[in-house]
Amino acid sequence: MNVNEIMARLPHRYPFLLVDRVVEIELNKRIEAYKNITFNEDVFNGHFPGAPIFPGVMIIEAMAQTSGILGFVSSGLNADDGKLFLFAGVDKARFKKPVVPGDKLVLTSEVDRVKRNMWRFNTTASVDGQLCCEATLLCAYQDRDKLA
Repeated sequence: MNVNEIMARLPHRYPFLLVDRVVEIELNKRIEAYKNITFNEDVFNGHFPGAPIFPGVMIIEAMAQTSGILGFVSSGLNADDGKLFLFAGVDKARFKKPVVPGDKLVLTSEVDRVKRNMWRFNTTASVDGQLCCEATLLCAYQDRDKLA
């Protein structure tokens, strides 16, 4: 799945679209995707000058977007269907290794449980086979028009 196909599934856009490509997807089970971390990303202007590190919260967001793609595709939905996949919780988040410019951040997500509109995913982010972050994410579908 290339970036255009990803944007058809997710409502996110630059500079907050944090998934560059989906490599593998198994409906209702798992997904593997990646984000190329480049030095010219705005976040590195302030995090941290002279020692650029990709922020942990953005790694969590990239794992959530990857999970959202899996949820949307598994449910047969697109970004234009009037639904949003929102965070409901983050559990057991652990950061093991910094992510820096030049890294290819490999993102995986596995469906742990689905109950009505609530999905629980076990997620990881790694670089060169080394675990950088892991977390359990809770996400829920919501109608976009109910947020206003």
